[in-house]
Amino acid sequence: MPTAVNQSGSSKVDRLRAPLCWLFPPRCLVCGDPGLPDRDLCGACHATLPRQRHACPRCALPMPEPATCPACVAQSPPLDAAHAAFDYAFPLDRLLPRLKFHRDFAAGRVLAQCMAEHFSGLPRPQALVPVPLHGGRLRRRGYDQTLELARPLAKALDLPLHARLLHRCKATRAQSRLDADARGRNLRGAFCVDTRATLPAHVALVDDVMTTGATLHAAAKALRAAGVARIDAWVCARVA
Repeated sequence: MPTAVNQSGSSKVDRLRAPLCWLFPPRCLVCGDPGLPDRDLCGACHATLPRQRHACPRCALPMPEPATCPACVAQSPPLDAAHAAFDYAFPLDRLLPRLKFHRDFAAGRVLAQCMAEHFSGLPRPQALVPVPLHGGRLRRRGYDQTLELARPLAKALDLPLHARLLHRCKATRAQSRLDADARGRNLRGAFCVDTRATLPAHVALVDDVMTTGATLHAAAKALRAAGVARIDAWVCARVA
């Protein structure tokens, strides 16, 4: 059974509240209406977010009912479990690109709040490990959008964040321009693990979007080879 967290989901999410919310009342990032208390979403938009319901437990692919998808039955993925807070649909297909490409950290904050609510009842890993950018891309972008999700998520759920455990040691082409087979080839040997670090036995990889799973699978293989026993994936949104 999933191990319950020590505090309620709402109290954990409270840790993400902006300290000056009394001075700058929240506005909904989707429609512009007044936001909920301490959240940049209005009640209507919050209620209609495309929260993931039924999904494959190994790859988080949306399913009509709880079941392992045929692909994971045919070939077991390197992840022990995968969970997505949302399906990649409106408004996630607007909010995530705003964080990823346009420095919209308010979007990152509200998505991390929602992820904390969704993941609070899952089995607790010993650490969260964000899927990193390559150093060259990080310098060009100036920030790592996955770390912007993982940092407040770790704080809200009171979990250690191991942001330097996993490294992107090979520059790769943008995954969005490749088909499924090319994505896997593109990421071969892309990740390496800091061998000087003490490895947790159970980690959850954090990423913004899961499409084919190639990036998370490559990261999981590197962690598994280094000696991590259990590897889950916690992603903000899953593409169907």
